[in-house]
Amino acid sequence: MSSTWGDHIKISIFGESHSKGIGIVIDGVPAGTVIDFSSLLLFMARRSSKGGKLDTPRLEKDFPQIQSGVLSDPKDPNRLIACGTPICALIENTNTQSKDYDQLRSVARPGHADYTGFVRYHGFNDIRGGGHFSGRLTAPLCFAGSIAKQYLRSLGIEVGAHIASIGSVQDRPLDPVLVDRETLLSVQEKFFPVLDDSAGEQMQDLIAQTRDQLDSVGGVIECAACGLPAGIGDPMFDCVESKIASLIFGIPAVKGLSFGLGFDFASKTGSEANDPFTMENGAVKTTSNHNGGILGGITNGMPLVFRTVIKPTPSISQKQKTVNFKTGENVELSITGRHDPCIVRRAVPCIESAAALALMDLILGCDRSILEGK
Repeated sequence: MSSTWGDHIKISIFGESHSKGIGIVIDGVPAGTVIDFSSLLLFMARRSSKGGKLDTPRLEKDFPQIQSGVLSDPKDPNRLIACGTPICALIENTNTQSKDYDQLRSVARPGHADYTGFVRYHGFNDIRGGGHFSGRLTAPLCFAGSIAKQYLRSLGIEVGAHIASIGSVQDRPLDPVLVDRETLLSVQEKFFPVLDDSAGEQMQDLIAQTRDQLDSVGGVIECAACGLPAGIGDPMFDCVESKIASLIFGIPAVKGLSFGLGFDFASKTGSEANDPFTMENGAVKTTSNHNGGILGGITNGMPLVFRTVIKPTPSISQKQKTVNFKTGENVELSITGRHDPCIVRRAVPCIESAAALALMDLILGCDRSILEGK
């Protein structure tokens, strides 16, 4: 199994949901990069469960113990400076209940990777809490994502996301032409990251109702990056879309991704889908942004906008039909343990992290004159 990603910045995530700990090694963070540790902790807290009717009762501190790669500023211990060497962080698992998974060593949970993991790793996979397939592994991803977001911010680039929908309840969409840093930052400060708080209240009610029905619900996350210059990315295999997608689909429960209008392009004509160019204060802009800020796999200077589909949490308490893949019998299963009725809220910083890391990787590999506007 390989959980390593990246070209110019490389990450390797390790651990399992119920192992002693989880963590990450990050290689390629430029020497001298400043990391605000308090901001990093606040960002990681957005991914953590808050309990109640919206999240899993499993509460973890998610405090990253940094082992290497940074030094504290003598004048400000909260200010960390990257050495240019690999950064390694460990996060302890302190609230596990492995006995909840005893019955699942040979019974496949519908929607989970129990069966595929058993086949792929010849029965040696760790099924406790989903093992290495668990959403728990997005905690170290968010550690790396916070560093990437802070690096991009130093270049005037902001990455942010909101819950576009949960079930049939829709939030107000981002303006693909005018989305700005202030909008993205404001939504990140909210416990429930939506643009329209009234829609957010309806979403929370839906999640609570679904939980009471022993079920779960999915949704869509809309993410944007503003401040990107034109010219980042390459055609074909190293395009902006493929780089982002390669990380986004590493997040458990992600089942769909679209840029700009996405699948809505299918119902448009060329005249409706194209983004007309215009000059604005001496810079090339487009009057619409149906293509999500990307043309030919390369940024065009407009906000980068994409949407990610998050499936309903597969761990539900209703009886489900499945199989015992060791005995070959059909059985019924009621899943016990602690699970989220909806993981969309907690997935928002994960999507931001994936986008930020992908953009950081692309920027570190691009011609520096592009960042300087030459």
